[in-house]
Amino acid sequence: MHLSDAILFANDAFYTAFAAGDYKAMADIWAIDRDVTCLHPGWEPLLGREQVLASWQAILRQPPALRCVAPRAILTGEDSAYVLCYEQLGDAVLIATNVFVRQQKIWRIVHHQSGPTRATPPQEEEEHRGRAN
Repeated sequence: MHLSDAILFANDAFYTAFAAGDYKAMADIWAIDRDVTCLHPGWEPLLGREQVLASWQAILRQPPALRCVAPRAILTGEDSAYVLCYEQLGDAVLIATNVFVRQQKIWRIVHHQSGPTRATPPQEEEEHRGRAN
């Protein structure tokens, strides 16, 4: 499996856990022995695994219908990468960054940030074309 495919797979796992409201799966996706951070739209910055996971536990009680659109993996090293993507939330579009590190051969999130954008996602058929290496 190409590295960018593995990162996109990990990114898909994040959004699958979100859509399912699966807190355990969400907790498993976040890095364990690294500093983690999160910036939800309109929230204060969340620092540390305890704060970040508490936020997800609250959100996942009633997760909004959200889907990841046009994810693009960018490798920043052998064991680090990030994904830029759009988040479709009803009629609203957000832009998101998910930062990953590889821990014991598993890609885990260390940072998620999402916020509003005026941009529109590329068409569905363009989603899988652009993978940066």
